[in-house]
Amino acid sequence: MAAEFQNRLSRKVREQIKATRVGFLLGAGSSFLEGAGYPLAFNLWDKIKENVPNDQRVDIQAKLDAEDIGIERALDLLDLGTHAESPHRYSVVKAIALYFLELYPDLSVHRRFVSALSLSGSKKVNIFSLNYDPLIEWAAELEHIRLIDGFTGHDKAFFDPSVFMHDLAVIQNGYRGAQRRSIPTWLQLVKLHGSMGWYEAPETGLRRGPFNCTVNAPAKRLMIPPQHRKAADTVIPPYSKLWSEFRRTLIHGPDHINRLVCLGYGMADEHVNAVIEGALVRNNFTLIIATKSMSAKIFEHWSKYNNALVVTEDRASLYGETGPGHETLSTFEGIVEELMT
Repeated sequence: MAAEFQNRLSRKVREQIKATRVGFLLGAGSSFLEGAGYPLAFNLWDKIKENVPNDQRVDIQAKLDAEDIGIERALDLLDLGTHAESPHRYSVVKAIALYFLELYPDLSVHRRFVSALSLSGSKKVNIFSLNYDPLIEWAAELEHIRLIDGFTGHDKAFFDPSVFMHDLAVIQNGYRGAQRRSIPTWLQLVKLHGSMGWYEAPETGLRRGPFNCTVNAPAKRLMIPPQHRKAADTVIPPYSKLWSEFRRTLIHGPDHINRLVCLGYGMADEHVNAVIEGALVRNNFTLIIATKSMSAKIFEHWSKYNNALVVTEDRASLYGETGPGHETLSTFEGIVEELMT
């Protein structure tokens, strides 16, 4: 019975991720690369704390030690409860950026991922990311794949969300005159929590510089820190425009996707999940979740949907039917291999 369930699960996952009108949502697990990439949230503090100013590091560590909590909850407890952000919050953002600047993971898996998407036959593939890292951008550039991310320009690109509504085509002359033809598959990347290289400056506004650029005051990096308050941040630019694009693509249309593949995301962010659940009421929408692990409570929540496939290493759900998990299909690397075959 277990083998039969896994066979059906594998077949359905393969069908869904290779179907039409598929979008992808990338969580931290897609950049972890079995420890050779960027860190996961649970050990992030240990990686970055030396880059946090001493007084703020002491405050955060005191909360972590006293409450036996994670960095998200610690920042919540130190929040001033006002519109102005606490200094701890932005110091954590800067520390994450400084740590990430030193990382240059192997890009082979991400290059295979973007290459597979570019060969999918779709005009455009939507990628939504909860990560700050530039793995998708680096991979697309190396593979010569066109990528749109909401910015226009070169050295200090400016934020221009209207590009999300553009179509890309070439005009070719033929015996019937000029004909408009879509270019081969291109990628639309929407980084919902900001990114390395993004910043806001009083004189120039919202900008994207090099991923390793230095951002000095009064400019501020545009990266939403790991904190429950991050849901409130999504209503201010540039995040408000990015989240509008997320909701438009999943719920409001036009140009819906009919499948969302969540890779390396443990389904724990309520503000992200609210949009996904809004799409699940559509009768032509399917959710595919592939992540190494998931709490029992979260698994129970998502496995109840009859238009969802949930795959973890230990257990899985196939349109509401639960069974054993899948060691390979629960990983970003495993899904990429399925896309390539």
